[in-house]
Amino acid sequence: MNPETVEYFRDLLQSKLEALIGEARHTVSDLSEGEEPYADPTDRATAEADRNFVLRIRDRERRLIQKIQEALERIENGTYGYCDTCGEEIDERRLAARPVTTQCIDCKTEAELREKTGS
Repeated sequence: MNPETVEYFRDLLQSKLEALIGEARHTVSDLSEGEEPYADPTDRATAEADRNFVLRIRDRERRLIQKIQEALERIENGTYGYCDTCGEEIDERRLAARPVTTQCIDCKTEAELREKTGS
């Protein structure tokens, strides 16, 4: 992968990371403000369901933040864009679709088939 392409993915990953961290801070701020007491149990249940939904989304984003940080580390150590399984270069179209990927499409497809069949 040429240096310009690597820099493109570094910038892409860094901007995604900053956006996710900003959202996380916003959520923490909203949750720490506390909720008003609800007289109606239905309102309270709805508010709790909404809160749980937001927390599930943030948990997924937390895992994505970790994957982005790992991808940025791979850029720093020169292993970004290479499949962890076979060592071949990952197609740039795959990286564009999923910049945090660690496997080429062939190895990922094979791993998913093994997982699906339980092999």
